[in-house]
Formats: sequence, C-alpha cells, structure tokens
Amino acid sequence: MSRPQGGGTAPVDERAVFTAVVYVLTSGCAWRCLPESFGVSPATAHRRFTVWTEAGLWRRLHRAVLDELGARGELDWSSAIVDAASVRAKRGAR
Repeated sequence: MSRPQGGGTAPVDERAVFTAVVYVLTSGCAWRCLPESFGVSPATAHRRFTVWTEAGLWRRLHRAVLDELGARGELDWSSAIVDAASVRAKRGAR
C-alpha cells in the first residue's frame, strides 16, 4: 500500500505577505502583534521579510520606484535631506 506524500506548509498569497510586511514596517507594529486580518502569521511575515531583505528586494524595489518616477518627470533632485540620527556618537568624542 502506497502512502500519499504531503506535509510542508500550505502556500501563502504573496500579496498578503507583502501587505503584512509593509504594514509592520510603516506602522511600527511589532511582528508578534500583526493583526490576523492580514491572513498571514507573524512568523511567516517576518521570515519572508528576512528572505526578501537578504535577496536585496527592498533596494531593487526602491530603485524601480525612483526610475519610474524619474521617467515621468516626477522627481525633484534639487534638494535632499540627510538623516544622521542613526549615527552612533562615540564616547568621549569632541
């Protein structure tokens, strides 16, 4: 008698995962507090975020958006803002 193969995880809608990840990133929500209404578990959302980050997805997506806006003439490069708030101040530095 043959045993049916199976196991693993059920497929998850990529758009739902992307939407959940963007929600966490833009709202400041903790991964563990991701609302169930997204239909994605916090673990799945975080795991995909990690995989996508390591694959360089966010950098490529940002570049694609800038390219599209630039092609439409909707970018103004005449000024820029630099945020140095994340730069660590060394102890005892002058």
